Amino acid sequence: MQLSAISDGKSRLPGTEMSAQTRLLKTLAHPARLALVAALRTDEACACHLAAVLRRPRPYVSQQLAILRRAGLISGRREGTFIYYRLRDYAVLGMLDLAGRLSGTSPAHARPPRACRCPRCRRGR
Repeated sequence: MQLSAISDGKSRLPGTEMSAQTRLLKTLAHPARLALVAALRTDEACACHLAAVLRRPRPYVSQQLAILRRAGLISGRREGTFIYYRLRDYAVLGMLDLAGRLSGTSPAHARPPRACRCPRCRRGR
């Protein structure tokens, strides 16, 4: 797609494709969801781990994870009482990297938090 199609407001994409792209971009536009995708850049993680990374309450993080899941950006697998989330398609990271370049910032790379008490973090991965 040419940038002129965006800047002059005349999309050359059919309505359904534009609508799907708009939903995807709106989903990623939320700072917490963007941080969650960045946190899942290298490995899967449980909600308690992601809550510790974001320094936000687990219910809030779970709500954001549900939105990402409904959008098809992440999936989860159960291991005991924990659900481990991962990116479904790592191509989304290319979008994050591009956004970082266009905004003059570097993409976020999450580090494992000390406060997470999930079995994986307790045994050192």
